[in-house]
Amino acid sequence: MPLIQNDIVVFGLIAATLGLVFWSAARPAGLWKRFYTFVPALLLCYLLPGIYNTVGLIDGNNTKLYNPVARDILLPAALVLLTLAVDIKGILKLGPKLIVMYLGASISIMIGAVVAFVVMRWIHPVTVAGDTWAGMAALAGSWIGGGANMLAMREVFDVNATTFGQFAVIDVGVGYVWMAVLIFLAGRAPQIDAITRADTSGIDQLKQRIEKFQAEHERVASLTDLMLIVAVAFGTVGLSHAIAGPVSAWFKGHVAWASQFSLDAPFVWVVVISTTCGLALSFTRARTLEGAGASKLGSLLLYFLIACIGMQMDLMALLQRPWLFALGLIWILVHIALLLALALALRVPFFYFTIGSQSNIGGPASAPVVAAAFHPSLAPVGVLLGTMGYATGTYLAYIVGITLRALAGA
Repeated sequence: MPLIQNDIVVFGLIAATLGLVFWSAARPAGLWKRFYTFVPALLLCYLLPGIYNTVGLIDGNNTKLYNPVARDILLPAALVLLTLAVDIKGILKLGPKLIVMYLGASISIMIGAVVAFVVMRWIHPVTVAGDTWAGMAALAGSWIGGGANMLAMREVFDVNATTFGQFAVIDVGVGYVWMAVLIFLAGRAPQIDAITRADTSGIDQLKQRIEKFQAEHERVASLTDLMLIVAVAFGTVGLSHAIAGPVSAWFKGHVAWASQFSLDAPFVWVVVISTTCGLALSFTRARTLEGAGASKLGSLLLYFLIACIGMQMDLMALLQRPWLFALGLIWILVHIALLLALALALRVPFFYFTIGSQSNIGGPASAPVVAAAFHPSLAPVGVLLGTMGYATGTYLAYIVGITLRALAGA
């Protein structure tokens, strides 16, 4: 019997925990700064609720905070707000080679998932047994898009909470090590570009466009702005649920192969419709809500989702599958090799290689950090390409999921 059984009290505990994590992570110096140099705040958002569940403070498997509140309401709302920020026109103006590198990174991650699964099945078959394929689909959602896409794939493929937690640790562990390597190499970009004979003339023009973009969109949010953000997010959630039921029922009754692609599951359509609506709104004036903090609210909802997932984890089980880290390492090495080959073939600046990789692996949370390591004015490039992953991550990770499911014979 858990010590805390009231969901409202659990909600307050989770909110206070997230607040403490972000407050301590924002300390400018001292012990906390050194601590978060080695322990990412994102990891604590998973692990602390998991500790509460493990020690019996709460019962994450028997709370309504995750289902239906977080899963059915907060997740699609986060997808809407995060895809709303995508500036497709602006990204296209950044140059075709940068877009090619971004798309190459996404495709290399998809290929890497299949290669890692096949190789690990040969090296250590137990590692890819059971629902590992589903956990990999969730990780593909994160490495192509972001946390919201990872959570969406978790629901689409019904990933066990413990398996999801294991891949969440791999996501942070492997992903942040690669981020550290890229930041280290950023200081050596001129030497690398000289060796590869890359054309860097377009980067100065890129900086000018980004500075103009910032000036046009930043503003202090008003009450009306915040109300419109909430209206767009949760109005779209309601619309998605209204459409998802009839559409999934039609597929179930009229399409024989619908179940093979989960098209008869209402939640799949909630995710697809929410993502598509957010992407469509990015072409309208609704996108100006990004300047008032739409993606920040989306990220806030996302972290509550992450914490609710963490509440269901059995932390002791995380240490039972160390071979999963080898799986993640093989996966990211394939991604690096393929993307590096593309970069050398196109003779692009090292910045393009770096931001193409990190905008996928890290997403909008960490891609700006890596971009700023080259020049502070380039940080929004990471935001732009990182948010692009929110629009594509759900679809591409779904393809990875059904491919791995077929390989696993599930």
